[in-house]
Amino acid sequence: MNMQIVTDTLTTRREFLGSAAALLAGLALPQHASAAAKPCSVFNGVRIGCITYSYRGMANTAEETLKALLQDGLSEVELMGGPIQQFAGIAGGGGRKGKGAPAAPPAPKPTDEQRAAQLTKCRELRKMFNDAGVNIHIHKMGFGQSDEEIDFSFQVAKALGCVGVTLERSEAMAQKLAPFADKHKVWVAFHNHANNYPVMDKRDPILEFGKYIGFNFDIGHYFAGSKGLSPIPVIEKYHDRIVSLHLKDRTAAGGNLPWGQGKTPIKEVLQLIRKEQWTFPADIELEYKVPEGSDAVKEVGKCVQYCKEALA
Repeated sequence: MNMQIVTDTLTTRREFLGSAAALLAGLALPQHASAAAKPCSVFNGVRIGCITYSYRGMANTAEETLKALLQDGLSEVELMGGPIQQFAGIAGGGGRKGKGAPAAPPAPKPTDEQRAAQLTKCRELRKMFNDAGVNIHIHKMGFGQSDEEIDFSFQVAKALGCVGVTLERSEAMAQKLAPFADKHKVWVAFHNHANNYPVMDKRDPILEFGKYIGFNFDIGHYFAGSKGLSPIPVIEKYHDRIVSLHLKDRTAAGGNLPWGQGKTPIKEVLQLIRKEQWTFPADIELEYKVPEGSDAVKEVGKCVQYCKEALA
């Protein structure tokens, strides 16, 4: 198969960035680094990670993203589609991806050989992250329209070592994706905003579509959307169907603020996870305005420290 375009793109980018090993060396991680030198963001049994949307505008490639994670001492990550697609040569990965980004134009249908090569690259990406001490627990690459494209997204999740994939809440998508989730035994974790959070007065109907349908529960959006209700009862009710959390600090009026300045009970949520020994990760999502003189990596680092202190 001819992957020359992809190879040229990656070669040019890597000439600028240096190899993955050089990136790690630049972070004072020797090539013979022991396990003790790798990041660990599991604090008293609670897995702290971040969604790489947090690094938007700073880390677009897989190598840049890994560097940012290591700088923040994170060993867990929800990986957005852009870095995956660029690294693996999957159509649609040539530009920066974030929430609300426009869909890429249709690309020619890949051959079986091209799909196999892309999955091989995904396994290489997993190894690069794992060797550095970072676990990719979820990806957010999105789905195509065809059954083949949907199935491939689940294959990518397995190649990356993910337990699930995440997307915005949609009952129609839950119904459509449930058979694929059952087939691959990979979770579909639906992310809520301030107006579509899990139902509390009865069992949430989205869960009835399949046993691998669950939640990527955003506690900040819930707090703002519910006008100040604690997310703890939601977590207690659905803990067995929560694949991951998103952490952010908001007010009941809706504002995103630096952690500790809002009213979302982040500390209490983390301590509940520790107490109950639940194993789903809690991912930082940086959405407040980055202060002048700082950057996203520094601000995520502050959030990591907040979590560490909350769980001390």
